[in-house]
Amino acid sequence: MSEISWDDFAKVDLRVGTVIKAEVFAEARQPAYILHVDFGAEVGVKKSSAQITDHYDVAALVGKQVMAVTNFPPKQIGPIMSECLVTGFYSDGRKVVLAGPDMPVPNGAKLV
Repeated sequence: MSEISWDDFAKVDLRVGTVIKAEVFAEARQPAYILHVDFGAEVGVKKSSAQITDHYDVAALVGKQVMAVTNFPPKQIGPIMSECLVTGFYSDGRKVVLAGPDMPVPNGAKLV
């Protein structure tokens, strides 16, 4: 993998947000949820499609803090417009474990 500069990394707006609503994305080709994530006053609430059904159910996601890229352009995914990329790590094949802080931080906090 090639190295990047600090300026390259600084272009990625990684922020913490709290899932305020999660629902089954019934129209998705692969099992997925639609997450509504509150990133605080500066960024607001953004939607994301997330293929995280192996380790999470919708009820457990509400109130969970996640880390997401908030400055990608919106992307149409089926009938929804995904406005951010919730991040995670593959475990056990292609099952995603969400990335997030291990203790509460304010919504909208940037990764430093």
